[in-house]
Amino acid sequence: MTRKELGKEIYKVSLLRGEFRLRSGILSNEYFDKYQFESDPKLLREIAKGMINFLPNDFDLIAGLETGGIPLATAIALEINKPIVFVRKKAKEYGTMKLAEGPNVQGMKVVVIEDVVTSGGQIIKSIEDLRNLGAICNLALCVIDREQGGKENLAKIGIELRSLFTISEIKSFNK
Repeated sequence: MTRKELGKEIYKVSLLRGEFRLRSGILSNEYFDKYQFESDPKLLREIAKGMINFLPNDFDLIAGLETGGIPLATAIALEINKPIVFVRKKAKEYGTMKLAEGPNVQGMKVVVIEDVVTSGGQIIKSIEDLRNLGAICNLALCVIDREQGGKENLAKIGIELRSLFTISEIKSFNK
């Protein structure tokens, strides 16, 4: 599947129109339902293969953010045989009571994986949490950058955002 075909397919299966409040609080008349592209094995595999091209050469762990980043990070980890850590929005109040489940992140170079980025708020919070646990984390990857300030907000705190697609690209493929 070419990159353009992948963008078209993501658009076709996941774009919803209506009135939606995004995680950032912004109202939008378009919403990309990540569960539609993350629940399709063929599409998820193609997305993972595309995202691999944006990974650096030198890193230790992939971090999947709850909830949407986890299937993506898992698919990427399976393709490249790298360990993965699952990052919760808040630590569990039972069991291990961990914020980050999986390998210890202390001293590890970690790449964060997210689905759709608007303001970047969840990535910022999760990277701050990972850094507090001792991780070295300066890069995040996403499937779609909605181009609503996320990349810039992340850059302000030293995080580079690389996206498989921007919302402009996906729309241009589908004109």
